[in-house]
Amino acid sequence: MSYTYEYPRPAVTADCVVITKENEPKVLLIQRGNEPFKGQWAFPGGFMNMDETTEQCAVRELEEETGLKVCNIQQIGAYSKVDRDPRGRTVTVAYLAIIDKPETVKGLDDAAKAQWFPLSALPKLAFDHEEILKDAKKLFSSL
Repeated sequence: MSYTYEYPRPAVTADCVVITKENEPKVLLIQRGNEPFKGQWAFPGGFMNMDETTEQCAVRELEEETGLKVCNIQQIGAYSKVDRDPRGRTVTVAYLAIIDKPETVKGLDDAAKAQWFPLSALPKLAFDHEEILKDAKKLFSSL
């Protein structure tokens, strides 16, 4: 069924923050292979398909970009600042996955690289991922 809407609709994305349960926790980042922010580090994530939930999108994008499969994720929050994505109006829902220790990952799909970083020594992050990380750390420490 086709619809015409009077109002423009934003795109929806999902991001997955993966943190390890080690004494010095690590977080999984991908180096972006495409613009915007090509070459910068970000959380694995991407645009939601019409036939999936944001949870399914986060898990799918994580596997597509890093090869890592996770089953259990918890919502961190929704991020909707008007200018958060230079490609256009985009709302993202971010999720947290906690695993015991780093697993082997590699940059796949549109990720040039995938790499684990200590939470205490992170590179500059693309988009509004610094804000997402702040909220992810709060959720992580409360679990």
